[in-house]
Amino acid sequence: MQARDGVFLEDLCPKFRARRWRQSLHGVTEGRCLYCGDRSESIDHVHPLSRGGLSVTENCVPACLACNGQKGDADAFDWYRRQRFYDPRRAMALRAWTEGDLRLALRLLAWASPQELTEATPRDTPGADRPHQTRQATGPAWRWQMAA
Repeated sequence: MQARDGVFLEDLCPKFRARRWRQSLHGVTEGRCLYCGDRSESIDHVHPLSRGGLSVTENCVPACLACNGQKGDADAFDWYRRQRFYDPRRAMALRAWTEGDLRLALRLLAWASPQELTEATPRDTPGADRPHQTRQATGPAWRWQMAA
């Protein structure tokens, strides 16, 4: 029996195929918005349908309702640069996604969303097994170190 000899549910109901595709997009990003990192609840077209965009994986990204609504039919990259939550790593991930390199996009998203530090143990506790997180230096000490 050949693979196409049977009748498949996806052939009878195209909405089922679209639903599985949408769920797979959310699953790839672990249910997180590609723009801000919040819970994704919708699919956003990077290049909007109103401007000739297609509903293909390279043009559709998981997004929260707030980001999807604020972006509207604007260019995703220009809109994202103006947001207060702009992260260049997420912008690179968005660019990689639209170019079809999902593997790179997922690596950049993982880099942009390190695991949160737990507040259970104080920072100065010896032997505290905590992941290292680099913080941006801001203040007089940083300026002094740069001058030296």
